[in-house]
Amino acid sequence: MNKYELAVVVNAKLEDEERAAVIEKVKEYVTRFGGTISDVDDWGKRRLAYEIQKMHEGHYAFIHFEADPTCPGELEKQLRIMENVIRYLCVRQDA
Repeated sequence: MNKYELAVVVNAKLEDEERAAVIEKVKEYVTRFGGTISDVDDWGKRRLAYEIQKMHEGHYAFIHFEADPTCPGELEKQLRIMENVIRYLCVRQDA
């Protein structure tokens, strides 16, 4: 099992309930593909470094989890098609 950190930027124009539902869906995907979530760090609304899809702000969430090496690939396939996820990045953490 490797340790990973998943950074997700969600559309900041969503209501709080919708944004929470998107983050819950991402957490559900992590557990579905065999991951164990250890921590969820919600940074809230932040200004983007550059404009993405005519948006200047995004809601940042960081999910720390442990999983097999196949999990991030499957996870990224699902995140790619979620319309309210602006950007994502999954990196393996070194020990």
